[in-house]
Amino acid sequence: MVSQDSPPSSPEQKTPAGDLPVSGKSVPALVVSGFLGAGKTTLVRHLLEEAQAQGVRIAVVSNEFGDLGIDQALLGNQAGQSYVELEGGCVCCKLSDELVTTLQRIREEVHPDRIVVETSGVALPFDTLLNFWREPVSEWVGECLSAVVVNAEQVAEGRDLEGTFEQQVSSADLLILNKLDLVDSEQQVHERVQRLAPGAPIVPAVHARVSTTVLFPPDPGNLSKRAGKPSTREPHTHEAFESEECVVEPGIDPETLVRRIRARHALRAKGFVQTSDGLRLVQGVGPRVDLIEPAMNPPEHLLGRLVLIRRSPGSVR
Repeated sequence: MVSQDSPPSSPEQKTPAGDLPVSGKSVPALVVSGFLGAGKTTLVRHLLEEAQAQGVRIAVVSNEFGDLGIDQALLGNQAGQSYVELEGGCVCCKLSDELVTTLQRIREEVHPDRIVVETSGVALPFDTLLNFWREPVSEWVGECLSAVVVNAEQVAEGRDLEGTFEQQVSSADLLILNKLDLVDSEQQVHERVQRLAPGAPIVPAVHARVSTTVLFPPDPGNLSKRAGKPSTREPHTHEAFESEECVVEPGIDPETLVRRIRARHALRAKGFVQTSDGLRLVQGVGPRVDLIEPAMNPPEHLLGRLVLIRRSPGSVR
């Protein structure tokens, strides 16, 4: 975690086109998508409030910030945050070139710890994520995640569940089932959404209040070295989450590693492990666990340390 008063970090080493940097200095990115009225802006406002409280510098790029009254780009405002509003289209298509330019400008002028892109209600998250693989953004952006906010009331009423809605939900890394206070049967809505996106993690929410540890897992270096025990717990108005560090022995077989992570039933998994096939960056979202060959070596103290984010025992569902 970097405070707002911290000096900008030095530029990272460049990586080949199409590769994402994985050093501790890379900037994680979150794409917030979802159908019209799902609660995307409410979620982004919550992320901004949490970042300010934690002393984290966050940059938000959005073309749906009307409710906040943002009419122009404001870089480095008094709250230590940065807002950029793109007008004239959604960031996944017409404004894709402008999005890349804007992200690079934010990086050079603001040096954020996190990037959040809020798309329009008709944009597809995967199309927006592709922009993070474009140069020069690909040289400094780290983990990318697409979170789709789903209006539980819309699902319960069966409104507009085909076309764009279905495409958004089915392409998400993580689903935020929002406005559950407006439905009679959470389980019924949950099952209906799960059928549209089998295996995708679903995080229930009211007023889009989701623990930031789910969306931005903490750096393994900031957690306790004690393996197998929760080290960080995040209170939540609807559900509680906890962070756990898991120490993995060097030389582990990749298939064994994947099975071990899945057995923990984590919403997110992240870290560097020396496997029998070589060094791998572990990126897990729900049951999907990717082992990626990193473009550069991470700090030695991070090797063999995984961060797992999961629901706390007894958490309200």
